[in-house]
Amino acid sequence: MTNTTVSPDTKIDLSNCDREPIHILGHVQQFGCLIAVNSDWIISHASDNTSAFLELNAKDIIGDSLSDIFDSAALGQIRARLQQLDSPDAVERLFGLSLLPGNDRRFNAGVHRSGPYVIIEIEAGGDDKRTDYTSYVRPMIDRVRRARTVEELCKIAARQMKALTGFDRVMVYRFAADQSGEVIAEAVSPNIDSFLGLHYPASDIPQQARDLYRRNLLRIISNVNEKVSPIIPERSPDGEPLDLSMSGLRAVSPIHIEYLKNMGVEASLSVSILRREKLWGLFACHHYSPRVLPYEIRSAAELFAQLFSFILDQILTDSANAQSQRTQVLHDQLMSQLAGGRSVKEHFPAVVDALSSVIENDGVAAWVDGEFLSLGTTPTREEFMGIVRMLHTTAGGRVFATDELGEVHPPARDYLDRAAGLLAVPVSRRPRDYIVLFRQEINKSVKWAGNPEKPVTLGPNGPRLTPRKSFELWQETVHGQSEPWTSAQVSAAEQLRVTLLEVVLRMSDAAHQDRIRANERQELLIAELNHRVRNILNLIRGVVAQSAKDAASVSELSTVIGGRIHALGRAHDQLTQDNWAPSSLFGLIRTEVDAYLGKKASRVRISGPDAMLTPTAFSTMSLVIHEMTTNSAKYGALADSRGEIAITTQEADDGSLAISWRESGGPAVQAPTRKGFGTTIIENSIPHELSGTAETRYALTGLEADFTVPAKFVSSFNAASSPTPEAASKPPGKPAGGIEMGNVLIVEDNMIIALDAEDLLRNAGAESVLVSSSVEEAQRELDSNDIAFALLDVNLGSETSEPIAAALSENGTPFVFATGYGDSAALASKFPGAPILQKPYDENSLTDAIAAALKG
Repeated sequence: MTNTTVSPDTKIDLSNCDREPIHILGHVQQFGCLIAVNSDWIISHASDNTSAFLELNAKDIIGDSLSDIFDSAALGQIRARLQQLDSPDAVERLFGLSLLPGNDRRFNAGVHRSGPYVIIEIEAGGDDKRTDYTSYVRPMIDRVRRARTVEELCKIAARQMKALTGFDRVMVYRFAADQSGEVIAEAVSPNIDSFLGLHYPASDIPQQARDLYRRNLLRIISNVNEKVSPIIPERSPDGEPLDLSMSGLRAVSPIHIEYLKNMGVEASLSVSILRREKLWGLFACHHYSPRVLPYEIRSAAELFAQLFSFILDQILTDSANAQSQRTQVLHDQLMSQLAGGRSVKEHFPAVVDALSSVIENDGVAAWVDGEFLSLGTTPTREEFMGIVRMLHTTAGGRVFATDELGEVHPPARDYLDRAAGLLAVPVSRRPRDYIVLFRQEINKSVKWAGNPEKPVTLGPNGPRLTPRKSFELWQETVHGQSEPWTSAQVSAAEQLRVTLLEVVLRMSDAAHQDRIRANERQELLIAELNHRVRNILNLIRGVVAQSAKDAASVSELSTVIGGRIHALGRAHDQLTQDNWAPSSLFGLIRTEVDAYLGKKASRVRISGPDAMLTPTAFSTMSLVIHEMTTNSAKYGALADSRGEIAITTQEADDGSLAISWRESGGPAVQAPTRKGFGTTIIENSIPHELSGTAETRYALTGLEADFTVPAKFVSSFNAASSPTPEAASKPPGKPAGGIEMGNVLIVEDNMIIALDAEDLLRNAGAESVLVSSSVEEAQRELDSNDIAFALLDVNLGSETSEPIAAALSENGTPFVFATGYGDSAALASKFPGAPILQKPYDENSLTDAIAAALKG
């Protein structure tokens, strides 16, 4: 910005005014005076009309101290306000100052900084004692706050500003993206022509003036015909003109004065409307006779405009938020409608309907994966391909919008009836695929205040430009344009771009993802199958080893082992029939009874609700039911021809399954003198593997047993139940002799495998063996015992033994992992010193692993 001090007869070359703006800062309006102060001294730039207000000659006061001229109390108030200036463009105001000693006359003053100077602007105070200008504004704001739209807000604000200022015409003037302006609201006095709806070209307000409007919110011209007062001296001692950008008294460019005269306006007031620090528009006030507006009213007008700007921003923000919410709803609709879809073509109508509900258009076309799709009024495939090639040259990955397609893509001038404007949404990671919304041509009339093509003409003084003189209504018919895309619609399109990109990428990659998921499922199935086979083999080995302890002969051993393995086989068959889904407890009991009791099966009565057991519980219960059934046939109620078994089920309050086994009518029952493997299965399987309960009583009238299966292992009774697992029961320990290895911890959730591992470890030299089926139990054992070695099953149902491994590593205790899964790379990387024992394992492999762990 160039600041120039001039005299009234100076000729100024404004031929380059659009590029090199010139501010006329060397004059002030005659209704006030100005003093430039450095520290406490009037250094320069007093106006020559000082005497009209202060009865002092401007030339005489330069070099004087402020304290020699102003009343000390008034000077104290001015200095106090200087401390409140918090930015370079801040202005402080004082009202009703008794400025001169011994003089009751009142003044109003404005104070601001300009480079090294403090500028004091002084005006005569009015007769009105009302200096609280905020009281003018409060009722005005109460009225405009009721508005719900920008149009309604501006209409109310124009009326309020007219009532405050008394100007003949008050307009709300809004700037467009091309910097042209439009009068969108107006309040006028009777017999005054209306400017409502008129457009003004951008050249009417040069860029340097717009910049000043953004900094200094209010500018007043009280009389376009007054002779403004020059600044004395014209320049400071260092040769620089005084910057009066923030002055309220400064004179304006003679070009602007001539512009107003050409309109017939004799006084004007402009108050800026800012939104987010950008110039949104103006309150433009015209009067057809001179009008000096009191300082209090001008201050109130400026404050009103600032508060108006906040309300305007709130309405615009609320509108944008509402648009964003509609766009989010559209996102959710698209994602739900396109869920599971395999191509854009299948769902293109749904996409078009969703887009059109948010952004109005006449047709939508798309180019996705080499395929052209269209609905509504759109260009042809060949025409659209030309548009796609043009879109490749725009900013990749961004929404592109134009309401004049023929200007950016000249071939489009041949089909403006179908596509005068477009909004293109990229839907691929590289410039290739688009969904494009089209709008048809709209021939519209724009009312200009004079011909916008000729805003200025050559003046009589050589190359000097003068403002245009014609402001008569000039109507222009616009061709080749569509209805403009609003900023809210472009923003919505940008949000939808992310949604559509996600949808298209998902559809394009669906086949690839299906292949990846199939491979992952196959790998998981192989690993799970490997784990189950190893566990089954280890389980069978444990059954054989434990059964051998009770058998009196090879024949008896073969019978016992065969029965138990067949029981497991039958349970497995029932599970696999339903793809490893929960299976019926009643079906399990009937299968077992039919297999072993033959005709005696009718003497087993089942009552209560059936329970669907998870695979883990079903396998456990198969061995328990097998042992209970075979024991009854050998020693209990079914050992003769009269006894019966009553099995009753019940759903407990916590959703668990209660099973009651009652034998009656058979031979007298006595408790066994020795606890065999079958008894161990009955009493320990459910507590150890399911954290349930098992209780047996050997009454003379017959065996009584009660079992509880926690709710988490019961899929349903007549309705689904909520799992509420009970605390795991600790397996009873056995006395051990003193051997070299000390205390050994087994963490294994399968009871039979744990029993077999216990025997193997005792044979390997364990002093005592502690068995846990969960991380919680194992941690309690670690806290209360000195563990010399541990055997850890990796997978413990819904958890792993890695926390126990980490605790053992921290304590320096050796351990071995046992796993049925083939992939042990993850374990090896986390615990490189721990041997990994593959299931099923025998005594030799276990001994080797122990040796490796102790050595490591």
